[in-house]
Amino acid sequence: MDTADKLETLGRNARYDLCGPCGVEPAALLKRDALDRWVYPAIMPNGKCIRLLKVLQTNACQNDCSYCPTRASARIPRLSFSPDELASAFMDMLRLGLVQGLFLSSGIAGGAPSTMDRLLATAEILRQRHHFQGYLHLKVMPGSEYDQVEAAVRLADRVSLNLEAPNANSLQRIAGKKDYEEGILARMRWIKQLADQGVPTPAGQTTQFVVGAADETDRDILSTTSRLYRDLSLARAYFSAFKPVPGTPLEAHPATPLLREQRLYQADFLFRFYGFRLEDLVFDQQGQLPLHTDPKLLWAQRHPECFPVEVNTAPRAQLLRVPGIGPLAASRLLVMRRQGRLKGLDDLKAAGAAASRAAAYLLLDGRLGAPQQLALL
Repeated sequence: MDTADKLETLGRNARYDLCGPCGVEPAALLKRDALDRWVYPAIMPNGKCIRLLKVLQTNACQNDCSYCPTRASARIPRLSFSPDELASAFMDMLRLGLVQGLFLSSGIAGGAPSTMDRLLATAEILRQRHHFQGYLHLKVMPGSEYDQVEAAVRLADRVSLNLEAPNANSLQRIAGKKDYEEGILARMRWIKQLADQGVPTPAGQTTQFVVGAADETDRDILSTTSRLYRDLSLARAYFSAFKPVPGTPLEAHPATPLLREQRLYQADFLFRFYGFRLEDLVFDQQGQLPLHTDPKLLWAQRHPECFPVEVNTAPRAQLLRVPGIGPLAASRLLVMRRQGRLKGLDDLKAAGAAASRAAAYLLLDGRLGAPQQLALL
């Protein structure tokens, strides 16, 4: 099989592994040429968007995860790239201007250490033989050895292991061969230890959850996410709404609404950029984030005693609690008010705030921004 055919299959198999908040829907991908069908726009930690090839080293896998289309018992063609072959294919695409970076993952074939050796060999060929200095995201295989994890950290801009589920019991239900504590979390702790010892990856480590496959709650997911940010300095978490795949044990399991995935991302942003804690979030009796309202607005509606706040004097942390004001708008408001009093909705708009949403929670130079809306709280 030629390289283009392998890129088609192993790129398609890699699409379930998230690598950035900016993605392309499969329907759009199918309209593109085979050579660049699995090149995704991905937002880097510095905010820059680059074209990222996302591909598997192999789709052979010894694990039999219930949600996975390449699970061990799946009847699909099994393909693999040799390290030389994949590195050469990527460099050809780089020279053609099709890609700027690489996201490299793999099924586990022949054991985690052997699989990790092949991933590292590909990365080493790119870095050392081809002198590629661009963005490289490497998956660390659950069960990899310590020196392999260290090598990945030294070679890559970002590394990741996917937890898939928020706890060991949930993971056991959908991926019985994976060891949550020793196979995955222990390796994530090694990455944190290496960073503390002066061997960090520039873009840190990430993880992913398959949302809804194990019937876990949003509280479960976000509790684990919050702990990972606190204890392991996680760079970020990704949330992938479960979609049933024909031929898998979960093919009859209902798909997770995309709105649930969106609410999890909104809550995650509140952790990372707004100073929210797990206990600030509002969950329903089943431990789920309500779908009808975004988590920040719901918090504001539940805490009328905190509003209205005076836009001319409120500290940044307080401004960030106002619906419609994000981190950039809050920073701009602090600059603008040093130059003069902020008195109207036009000032909010100039700062980039969603003025119509924020006004109900603000005083603008002592006057209510939208008294008729504030009364609804």
